[in-house]
Amino acid sequence: MDTTTLPQQMIAQLENIVGQSFLFSDTATRTHYGHDETEDYNFPPSVVVKPANAQEISEIMKLANIYKIPVVPIGGRTGLSGGALSIYGGIGLSTERLNSITIDEKNLQAILGPAAITQQFQEAALEKGLFYPPDPSSRGSCTIGGNVAENAGGARAVKYGVTKDYVLNLEVVLPTGEIIRTGANTLKNSTGYNLTQLMVGSEGTLGIITQIVMKLLPKNTHNVLMLVPFFKAEQACEAVAAIFRAGVVPSALEFMERDAIDWGLRFLDNVNLNVKDEVQAHLLIEVDGNYPDILFAEAEKIMNVMEQFDIDEVLYADTEEQKNALWKLRRTVAEAVKSNSIYKEEDTVVPRYELPTLLKGVKAIGEKYGFKSVCYGHAGDGNLHVNIIKGDMSDDNWKNEVPKGIREIFELTVSLKGTLSGEHGIGYVQKNYMDIAFDKKQLGLMKAIKGIFDPNNILNPGKILPDVI
Repeated sequence: MDTTTLPQQMIAQLENIVGQSFLFSDTATRTHYGHDETEDYNFPPSVVVKPANAQEISEIMKLANIYKIPVVPIGGRTGLSGGALSIYGGIGLSTERLNSITIDEKNLQAILGPAAITQQFQEAALEKGLFYPPDPSSRGSCTIGGNVAENAGGARAVKYGVTKDYVLNLEVVLPTGEIIRTGANTLKNSTGYNLTQLMVGSEGTLGIITQIVMKLLPKNTHNVLMLVPFFKAEQACEAVAAIFRAGVVPSALEFMERDAIDWGLRFLDNVNLNVKDEVQAHLLIEVDGNYPDILFAEAEKIMNVMEQFDIDEVLYADTEEQKNALWKLRRTVAEAVKSNSIYKEEDTVVPRYELPTLLKGVKAIGEKYGFKSVCYGHAGDGNLHVNIIKGDMSDDNWKNEVPKGIREIFELTVSLKGTLSGEHGIGYVQKNYMDIAFDKKQLGLMKAIKGIFDPNNILNPGKILPDVI
């Protein structure tokens, strides 16, 4: 599928749909929209369009079907699996003009355009006394449409769930150009197949989301945040399941091994944290609610659990400034790692009790194939981000040996009853590992679903499904 150049007649028709001001074919713009945060990939689309509404997107899709030209939906470009990469050229469809945010206080809901920035949405909800819990590390720049497409999670998923748990209804432009609603603006819906949840996590391969109805929660008024240093990284992982067995469900439970902390501290100028040389990992633990006495009782339970392990002095964040600094450190880890080296980020997830086994296995596989890894993630969910660092590794080993190691990491993950991705999606970079998690029958069903929605295979082709099934 070579679409590096589009027919001139088609470009004129696209311009007629979106207007001259919202069609771009210059190299700088195409390059800008040709990458997300996935490694160092850049696949510029042949042309970038910025439609204003679902109707214009519908017309673009109908036109693309006539010419058999691929269309790639592009949001905030913060993805880590290559979902927004125009690997076959074609049309890069930016949704950035669809960025509306409406808070429905009466029903505790929000009606959103897909380009609404996640943090801006959260802040708009908080102003009304409401709370939207999913909070990816890139919340200051990622879009809510991208969150829905990838089923994003974040630190507070351990208590509150991920994006799918808040989506009530979607307006979607199908690959063939029809505009549909997938559900209803109700908290319960047992009417037919659940098209809403089929769209969530489909990575822009089954439709282009143009409006999202989200449920909201009343906001909590208090939280307690603590940073627990461990002298053994595997014990930090063991402590995760122990906290839940003690009867506490934290609102956040994050794991950071030593390199993640060190790289994060070097990357941030204004965060000070003294870490003893012997410390190998940290858990960042938060409990939240409306009654301080209950929170302090939960924190005490957590401390009783922590004292069963080999830990250093626990840091309690006493002020909002301290809390913000610790969260900034955690949210900046990925950016800090990327600033140090080319890297590949794997998004493994296992039952939380298996985290120590997964961490130990990842390190052993790294030794076998000669790569270093920096691990951190949402430990409360069993979600471990494995950053494989290129460093001074040769290009040949990076290209040929590291993928063997990644396959072994995924095989280990699946053997522990886990799977390939907890929140980043499969996209372009993980698709050829899908045979580890699914057999041919399962993959065949997914391919058949894709074919029903997108008979000409023009919407975000080359994502999720492996090249050979």
